[in-house]
Amino acid sequence: MKTYVVGGAVRDELLGRPVADRDWVVVGANPGALLALGYKPVGRDFPVFLHPDTREEYALARTERKTGRGYHGFTFHAAPDVTLEADLARRDLTINAMARAADGTLVDPFAGRADLEARVLRHVGPAFVEDPVRILRVARFAARFPEFTVAHETLALMQTMVANGEVDHLVPERVWQELAKGLLEARPARLFEVLRQCGALARLLPEVDRLFGVPQRADFHPEVDTGVHTLMVVDAAAQRGFGLAVRFAALTHDLGKGSTPADLLPRHHGHEARSVELAGQLCRRLKVPNDCRDLALLAARWHGDIHRGAELRPATVVRLLEQTDALRRPERFEQLLQVCLCDFVGRLGQEAAAYAIPARFHRALAAVRAVDAGAIARQCTEPARLPERIHAARVDAARAALAAE
Repeated sequence: MKTYVVGGAVRDELLGRPVADRDWVVVGANPGALLALGYKPVGRDFPVFLHPDTREEYALARTERKTGRGYHGFTFHAAPDVTLEADLARRDLTINAMARAADGTLVDPFAGRADLEARVLRHVGPAFVEDPVRILRVARFAARFPEFTVAHETLALMQTMVANGEVDHLVPERVWQELAKGLLEARPARLFEVLRQCGALARLLPEVDRLFGVPQRADFHPEVDTGVHTLMVVDAAAQRGFGLAVRFAALTHDLGKGSTPADLLPRHHGHEARSVELAGQLCRRLKVPNDCRDLALLAARWHGDIHRGAELRPATVVRLLEQTDALRRPERFEQLLQVCLCDFVGRLGQEAAAYAIPARFHRALAAVRAVDAGAIARQCTEPARLPERIHAARVDAARAALAAE
């Protein structure tokens, strides 16, 4: 029995990046041998075990065979006669198909190290076309390693897979899982660029794909269409280290512009309502988690009003705070302001320091939250008018705070 460190740990070590965790492949053993050594089984579809001391994952070397459409259409074979090279051959990219032996020897049958040095994402072999998740993984690695390019032959295979309908068999949960991981990478815009290059974006996220080629307002830079602007907003969120919900809302905040009638362009009057509808549609289809969905819907509806914050009267500011539930959920409202900041800087020539809107809303929200609703209730002799009295006090507080600017 021999064990090898495989995959991402080897890749990241060669790149000089931190290695978060290690995966191992075991060659020349069966489940009984590992169980006898105290390993704990955790694999449901194929034999994976946890080391009794380190708790790292050890998988028996295996091969796989395509038996149906989509991600689940595979059968696996794990046995002592499966070689390390056969196990590595089933992997997606050459940079993920390397192993490190116990004596430090690098096992690299598919020239992954050369592709690392050339900064190329290249598929291992023709079996790549059998798993549609690999399209998403390549796009995600492009977002993690933005200096890498996708090999021409790999992109061609991805285009073939899309044309053959393989991506149509991906389950929503897996699409969201890979999308979420990609959004959290260093340059998430690259994920969507690669998906668009191979045609998968139109099949998986048609609401986003329709933004490309749609002009922005006439006063925006002519080279930045709505799709390019959206990706700039997503990358702005990544550059500032904002969380997944903010990055997803950055992606979906302008979806309605993709359905603006041609005779209105480059204006997008009323796109907020369309954006809310399309963001909701996308979230339902991909079964997006509630926190990401809720912020996306808020950003789609309110980002335009927040951008006009300097023009809003105190009463309008208070209504906006109430309707976005900012008084009860100030942390989510802060995320909404983060989306708006990214929307502002996601245009050529705009700097974050020039965006004064968040500070204005911070002052207003702090003043409104300081209003003592209980004290107003104790003094109110007409219970039916209590909401009106509280709202009026909030408007007065916001007016005073904003007048002090």
